[in-house]
Amino acid sequence: MSLTVMAVFIVAALLGAPLAWALGFGAVAGVLASGFDLNVLPSRMMNAVNAFPLMSIPFFVLAGELMMRAGIMERIISLANACVGQVRGGLAHVTVLAGMGLSTVSGAAVADASALGATMQKPLEQHYGRGFSAAVIAASANLGPIIPPSGAMIVYAFMAGSSVSVGGLFLAGVVPGLMLVAIMLVMCSVMARRLGLGPTGQAFAWGAVLAEIRRSFIVLMMPVIVIGGIVGGAFTATEGSAVAVVYALAVGFLVTRQLTWHGLVEAIGATVVTTAVVGAMIAFASAVTYMLTIDLFPQQLATWLKGITQDPLVFTLMVALVLVVVGCFLESNAAYIMLVPLLHPIALEYGIDPLHFGFLFVLNLVIGMLTPPVGVVLFVVCGIARIGVGEISRHIWPFVAAMYALLLVCMLVPEIVLFLPRLAGY
Repeated sequence: MSLTVMAVFIVAALLGAPLAWALGFGAVAGVLASGFDLNVLPSRMMNAVNAFPLMSIPFFVLAGELMMRAGIMERIISLANACVGQVRGGLAHVTVLAGMGLSTVSGAAVADASALGATMQKPLEQHYGRGFSAAVIAASANLGPIIPPSGAMIVYAFMAGSSVSVGGLFLAGVVPGLMLVAIMLVMCSVMARRLGLGPTGQAFAWGAVLAEIRRSFIVLMMPVIVIGGIVGGAFTATEGSAVAVVYALAVGFLVTRQLTWHGLVEAIGATVVTTAVVGAMIAFASAVTYMLTIDLFPQQLATWLKGITQDPLVFTLMVALVLVVVGCFLESNAAYIMLVPLLHPIALEYGIDPLHFGFLFVLNLVIGMLTPPVGVVLFVVCGIARIGVGEISRHIWPFVAAMYALLLVCMLVPEIVLFLPRLAGY
């Protein structure tokens, strides 16, 4: 039965069916092959999406969409420019820091890519050329799912079950996320020197930096309040996502006054589309998982893997290699929904910390968003910059290599990931 489910899914996906429908076709094929009643699927699918924690997904998506339309980009970019705009390749550094700032309010790489591309592509292109500029924007946008709040981490935690806390997973991404920002800044300096690029901003002045911090303070407080509240136990991740929406509405309408009713309607529309796609995939994937569980596929997979190795590190490396391939061909949300229920329990059997494995899983698939042929962030930036995938790929590989290097370091040194969660009691 498991082979039937997977074969039908793969064929449907290759024929161009949306991944949610491909999963549904696979589930139906599994039911028919096993002789079960088809009525079992609707109840499984309904139970999968009828979950309180899933409400955090549309709320966080909506909060990010609102903040994008609330004029925060200009404030974040001004603050970043005051800090690093005067160094060699300054605009590239500004883009990285702006990506870091956006990641603390959106948690979605595609949304960040759209915002950064629309704002930074033309200024960067004037100084650095189209290919390098597009690559910097794509790499900076990819910080969104790594630095909390992260939509990808919410999906992972839901699919993994009670063994993974959203707050703990958020904290797990902080130190590696900051390390990645530092690595990317160094790379921008090295590449700017190699390309002969000079400074583009004004000379550094503490007065200008402090003025921009004061101006951006209300924006910078959002992640402090939301993430701090979740980690501190003031509210759950779902309640925190609702707080984020209220905060974004207050900032947009009362502080920056750049959020309009038309923008609010657009934000709600974009949220509905994103939530519907994720919800459909979760519902259909739950049916597939149910079929595979009945067929004891997870247990068979665990037995097979343990027959290959008993070493947790070797298992983690094997999963990483699989996810490298999966990330090149499968959209990341679909990968979380399909693979987490299979691989997360096996990681627990190997004695791997669930937060450590969860972060490695997320980082691995986030990198896949920058790799062709299905790198969604790559395609978003290509559309904005009017550039081919081949040209941007020549410039994006150094950033991709740096991300894989960070993945390997986090794999070998778990404390980088687990230091803050353990400090907070997770």
